[in-house]
Amino acid sequence: MSQYLFQNGIQDYVDNVPDSKRLCASMEQALMDHLRLYHHPVGLTYLFSNDEVENFKKLNNYVIPAKQMTFCQWEIAARMQGKTVLGTSDKLICTGALSSFGWKALDNRDLQSSLKYCIDEQQTKRFIQDKPHFEFGVLKAIGIQPLSSCANIPHVVHMLCDSLQGYHLAIDFMAVTNIHPLTTQILMSSSSCGGGVYCYQSSLYNYTTPCSGSYNSGKMERSESNVFIPGIHILAVVSRMIQRIRQTGGSSITRLGDYFPGADICKNCPIIHFK
Repeated sequence: MSQYLFQNGIQDYVDNVPDSKRLCASMEQALMDHLRLYHHPVGLTYLFSNDEVENFKKLNNYVIPAKQMTFCQWEIAARMQGKTVLGTSDKLICTGALSSFGWKALDNRDLQSSLKYCIDEQQTKRFIQDKPHFEFGVLKAIGIQPLSSCANIPHVVHMLCDSLQGYHLAIDFMAVTNIHPLTTQILMSSSSCGGGVYCYQSSLYNYTTPCSGSYNSGKMERSESNVFIPGIHILAVVSRMIQRIRQTGGSSITRLGDYFPGADICKNCPIIHFK
């Protein structure tokens, strides 16, 4: 049960953490065991140079999309099938993701596809331009893989969570960063793609609902929400969770000592009692 993290406790993240793959696998196991995640946490690695792309290829047994699809669908392979995906602009069809990753300039097609969300064309244009995004042409590719498969700490860890799982992760993030209150972000569409970019650029935890695209094409069927944690903080957050478990005997903050974070049993009910 995540013995590596239990033995080492909280560790400050530094570049080139020794034995990063073992750490990533241990962190995924801890998150799956103690937060009861339904799917793999997904590590997002943004590749900004040809050398980084080639290095990612050398370190990973990867697949590529067979045809153009959405970023949400790229993540399905990692989240549900445990595959490592190398995503490039020529394999991406979603205009929102193309804009978020700096792979496409704003055009009339974007305006028309997003007009349904807004009052008028002027507001639509402003909403699109206000989304977090990389500068045009800076990003070369994206590595998308289960956290346990990451050879290095990814830039962002993206998890699908229920509200209590997201709450526990937020509290642990605030504890290790000393940030409170914590502001999160909801975008007009682009929740998965833009949400990850925002997390990377701000170095902040991000919690957001799915957008219509990620619900329809990303197979989010259980009312999940998106949780994004920056790679520079993920080890500290998971280690803090384990420290809490040591202190309270369970992963739950809402029901101290309980093994399940979302226990919906009234803790003061005298009827629900076991001997």
